[in-house]
Amino acid sequence: MKKVLILCTGNSCRSHLAEGFLRHRAGDLFEVHSAGSKPTGYVHPKAIAVMREIGIDLSRHASKNMAEFLDRRIDIVITVCGNADQACPVFPGQVGRHHYGFDDPAQAEGTEEEVLAVFRRVRDEIGRVFEAYADGWRDALKD
Repeated sequence: MKKVLILCTGNSCRSHLAEGFLRHRAGDLFEVHSAGSKPTGYVHPKAIAVMREIGIDLSRHASKNMAEFLDRRIDIVITVCGNADQACPVFPGQVGRHHYGFDDPAQAEGTEEEVLAVFRRVRDEIGRVFEAYADGWRDALKD
């Protein structure tokens, strides 16, 4: 089973959304973790809420520092923001690295509904990318 680490800066939103989608879609193919280069120490409540809307539970997730993974074998590192992409070290055993940049929904401003709309948009964008990523691995394994 490939070990995947998804990184963003704060490890409060985007990386957890991606972790949730990849575990949901391909938890049988990947051991999935997420972390941040400068973790906030919490998972954003709105990230938990918008994933709950589509049946994915992030309530047990925790914000972690990427340094916790430096002594572990990581096969694939995926960054979901530019800052984490630039700060990303090479992990022992790492064979793949990908970057998919997404807006940070935690920076959204406006009414409650406007902010939730941003969280939902980013959730859906991340969902499309990570579901396609999982499907690509499944197709490659069939061949």
